[in-house]
Amino acid sequence: MTQKTALQTAAAIRAGETTALAETDAAIARIEARDGALNAVVVRDFERARHAAADLDARIARGFDATLLGVPMTIKESYDVAGLPTTYGFAEHRDFIAQEDAVVVQRLKAAGAVLLGKTNVPPALADLQSDNPVYGRTVNAIDPTRSAGGSSGGSAVSLAAGFVPLEFGSDIGGSIRVPAAFNGVWGHKPTWGVVPTEGHYFPGTDSARAVLSVVGPMARDADDLDAALGIVADHPLAPARQHATGEWRVLLLTGHPMATVQRAIVAALETLGDTFAAAGATVDRTSDLLPDLERQHDGYWQMLNIAMSRRMPLPEGATPAHTGDVAPPPRRTGAHPAPVASAVHAL
Repeated sequence: MTQKTALQTAAAIRAGETTALAETDAAIARIEARDGALNAVVVRDFERARHAAADLDARIARGFDATLLGVPMTIKESYDVAGLPTTYGFAEHRDFIAQEDAVVVQRLKAAGAVLLGKTNVPPALADLQSDNPVYGRTVNAIDPTRSAGGSSGGSAVSLAAGFVPLEFGSDIGGSIRVPAAFNGVWGHKPTWGVVPTEGHYFPGTDSARAVLSVVGPMARDADDLDAALGIVADHPLAPARQHATGEWRVLLLTGHPMATVQRAIVAALETLGDTFAAAGATVDRTSDLLPDLERQHDGYWQMLNIAMSRRMPLPEGATPAHTGDVAPPPRRTGAHPAPVASAVHAL
């Protein structure tokens, strides 16, 4: 399976070798032919995508250009897309329809992307797999007997199966990185605060963003990942630094005090370290600059538990300690009541 990257697709459309509509139709055909057993693209918006692609081709004929010119893509189900459901995998929210696009969706469309639909998640985006009572289970694109990963499992499978070249997920503790690794694609968890999360809220709410939660790009090609991050970031990002191989310094960690690492993973990391060293890099296996990893892990779990328990019901008779952290009332038409707990991207 050899298909164009996102940037290659945009370049081909820009050069007149293909069109946005032709690329959209081809991506739709791939989904319809291959997704039945995988169950990755669970919300399909094909007709609106075709109309958007045709409109884009007309704009291109008048001189329009952009980084993702005509690139077909899917996006994680948790992003609001006007006219489509956002459920976070909960049956009780299956009828919630978003009224406006998330900010990330707006920026991707402005950059020329054509959105085909939304991809599967676990309930609350809080699991290492992607299975829920609304859409069912998504399976791994490489080996369907294995997990797709979570919570951006549908996103990773849509990429790995060759449906689209670009996706967006979300992450606190691995929700982009785990499914990307499970399916052999690229995923990036950005620094907190770099990419806006407006429109990536629990269904029917305009909640304050969850502590630790970020949203970020996934792709089959590293250059696509870099370009997509630049498109959605709230401020210009410095270009990646380039060094001669002899100037590289690599810290290789093959163990952790809180977890046993599988021998096969240790062997793979050691092979990677040896490859860096052979290329002239300095490879270290310890550093005085490392924090106490066990204490760091404890601190992370404390912050995560605060995020996970936010707005949970209080014990009978208890009163809140303060009232300064109250989400504003929903303002969208048809909004559902606020959830009993904030949905966060725990995994």
